[in-house]
Amino acid sequence: MIEIIHYLSIVIECIIAIFGVFIAVQKKKSYGWGFFVTFAIYVFYDLSRLIPLNLSTTVLYPLFFVATLSILWSVWKIYRKE
Repeated sequence: MIEIIHYLSIVIECIIAIFGVFIAVQKKKSYGWGFFVTFAIYVFYDLSRLIPLNLSTTVLYPLFFVATLSILWSVWKIYRKE
C-alpha cells in the first residue's frame, strides 16, 4: 500500500509541475515557474528514494531550500496579484 502511495505521489507531483509550466507559458504568469521548480524537485527527491541514489544531506537540504524559496516566491506573486 505504501508503494502505491509513493507512485501516486510522484504522478501527482508531475501533474502539478506540468500545470506550473502551463501557467507560466500559456497564462503568462511567472509564478507558474515557481510551482514547476518546487514540484520538479519533489519528483526528483521521490524518484531518488525509489531508485536509491544515496544522496547526502549536503545535497538534499539545499535542494529543499530551493523548493521552499520557489514556492514562497510563487505564493508571494499570487498574493501580490502579479
